[in-house]
Parts: sequence; C-alpha cells; structure tokens
Amino acid sequence: MSGNRELDVVVFGATGFVGRLVAGYLADHAPDGVRIGLAGRSAQRLADLRARLGAAASGWPLLLADSADPGSVGALARAARVVATTVGPYRRQGLALVEACAGAGTDYADLSGEVLFIRESIDRYHDLAAGTGARIVHCCGFDSVPSDLGVLLLHDGARADGAGDLEDTTLVVTALKGGVSGGTLASAMGQWDDVRASAERRRVVEDPYALSPDRAAEPDLGDERDLDWVSYDRDLGSWAGPFIMAGLNTRVVRRSNALQDWAYGRRFRYREVSGFGTGPAAPVQAAAAAAALKAAAAGLAFPLSRALLGAVLPRPGQGPGEKTRRAGFFRIQIHTRTSAGARYQGRIEAQGDPGYAATSVMLGESALCLALDRDHLPGHAGVLTPATAMGTALAGRLKTAGHTLATQRITS
Repeated sequence: MSGNRELDVVVFGATGFVGRLVAGYLADHAPDGVRIGLAGRSAQRLADLRARLGAAASGWPLLLADSADPGSVGALARAARVVATTVGPYRRQGLALVEACAGAGTDYADLSGEVLFIRESIDRYHDLAAGTGARIVHCCGFDSVPSDLGVLLLHDGARADGAGDLEDTTLVVTALKGGVSGGTLASAMGQWDDVRASAERRRVVEDPYALSPDRAAEPDLGDERDLDWVSYDRDLGSWAGPFIMAGLNTRVVRRSNALQDWAYGRRFRYREVSGFGTGPAAPVQAAAAAAALKAAAAGLAFPLSRALLGAVLPRPGQGPGEKTRRAGFFRIQIHTRTSAGARYQGRIEAQGDPGYAATSVMLGESALCLALDRDHLPGHAGVLTPATAMGTALAGRLKTAGHTLATQRITS
C-alpha cells in the first residue's frame, strides 16, 4: 500500500539530538537514489540542519509536522514509504503518528523504550496495521535491536543444527561505555510518572509478558522477574547485577517469540544482566552498580530530587558530545542451552556510544531495511519487533555497517 510515495524515508524529529545523528548517518550512508526527507516543527531549523549535512542532503525535501497535529502527521505518513521517528516521550507524543502510519500502510520505526506506549500501540493499532500491511516497529535502537536480533540468530543457528528449541537464555552485558541525553531522561521520567499514578500500569510494566500478543497463551515458567540485585550465577561463572534495559528488552524478545508462534520454544526462559566477572572485586563492583541504579531511579522519581538533578542533567535536545559518542562502545554475550542439551553463545558488539552513535546506525539501517529490502523481509505486518519485522535482513545490514553479530556452538 506504500509503494507509490513521494519519499522512501522521512526522519521525523530530525532537528532533535538523536534525529540529527540519524539524519547525518543517512546523509553519509544511504545509497544513491534513496529519496529522503526531513520532518519537524520548524522550517528554519530543518533548513539549517539540511545545510550542515552536506551535498548528499542538499535536495532533501523538508516537511512540517507536529506530533500534536493529527492532520500534519497524517500527511507525513502518506508522503513516505517509511517514517523513522525520534519524537518522544512516545506515549505522550507518538500515538497519532502510529495511527497515521498504520492507517496509511506506511512502515514506521522508532526508538521507544516505553513499555506502556508499546502496549497501547499494540492494543489500538496492531489489527489496523496488519490489515493495511504496515510494519510498525518499535525499539529500533540499543533498545532492543542487539537483544532481539541476537536471540533470533541463536535460534536460527540451533534450528539449522537440529539442536532443538532454546531454553534457558541469558544476555550478559560484559562492557558498556556511553552517555545519556535529555530526551532519554524525559521518556524514562514520563513512564515513571505514569507507573506511580496507576497500580494497573505498574502491573503492566512489571509483567514479564507485558507485550505478548496473547497473554493467556504464554507458558508458566516460574519466576521470570528481572534481576534487581547482585548474585553469583553458576551457569555463567560470573557475578551478575541488574541491567537497566532488561525491563523492556526481555519483553520485546518474548513478544518476538510469541509473534513467531513460539518458534524459540515453549520453555524459552530469557533474562538480561550486567556481568562483572569473577575477580575479588567483582561482587563489590556489582553491588555498587546496582546501588547506583536504585539511587538514580529514586532521584528521578520524585519532584524535589528531580528538580535538583535537573540542574546538572541534560535537557531535551542535549546529549553527549562527539568525542564521548566516538569513545563509547558495547559488548554483549548471549548464552543459551537448547532442549537437546547443546549450548550456544552469541556475541553482539559495536563501537560508538550505545544510545546515540550506535543507535543512529541501528535506526538508520532499520529505515533503509524497511524501505529497500521489502522482498527479503519476514511476511509479518502489524505492531512488530525488529526480529519479526526485519530479522536477518537487518542483521546483515548492521554487519555491513561494522557491527558484530555472531553465534557459535560451544558444546554438543
């Protein structure tokens, strides 16, 4: 339904902090002939951005759109085959665009880390998007591409070997360096406010299967709560602590399993942790990191402490500088055991600040994947995940862009 459009890709929120990075990535890496537009509220700011992007972007159209104006986002959705949006907090500013893309049969990609927004998007617009053929793809950045594609590739490897279903599967962040932007903080604070205001919303966020397409059909595998303190993991042979993104990523991966008719397995247990190794300082480091997470969450959850932190934390539109973005990186391992007793390990790595430099690659390549690789994508439509919307096509693009996504069998 989105075949005859003026543009292949539009970046909405292009003048925001992450939007500028995504636009810059596309200016440098989009193939010749790809029709790209920049969208936002200010014609002058869009024109200034286009001028800074260089010759490749000199002819890119500028589209005026405001997330608070359904008419303008409707026109935006009808103009493009794919809309990549960085406009958040998404639950407060993003549903009109999801509706417009779902109705127009336009593919959509975002960087949402908000469980409540994604759940509402599913409930309202999955059936509409499935009917028009639109792929509505949330979490196309560090949340949750490494997790989602990493598990998919492990499943594909085990299936190719005839090694059975995935069972106990743990993602371990072994190294991570990066900064934080005001937009990310605003999204996090928005969800904290929503959760504090409603016991029902809290139950949704805390449910391990919060994003399932059929909650009643999910298996009962015991306690699947996210790790919230320090423990020694005998299977990993390492001290482990909480990973701040586990609360979203685990739910995205479980949704991918269910959307594929539980292809990973009905006894697929998935969790995400931060790894600290086995040295004598490891438990102290793990405890310090866990305590820092709890303190940060508490500080941002209450008005007085939030106001004090607001004086030193980035504001919307602000984020890590270029030197910090270049110096960042992430290294992730995913360990799994299959129903046949085989063990596999996945490795996902990238240079660049995870939430900004690496994420701009992920969202940029997601948009290009949806626009240019349609004949190679899984046959799904609706409100999807990176794995179910793009799968190995996106993995191949990210490898070409310099990311590592590898799997190996480590025992028979």
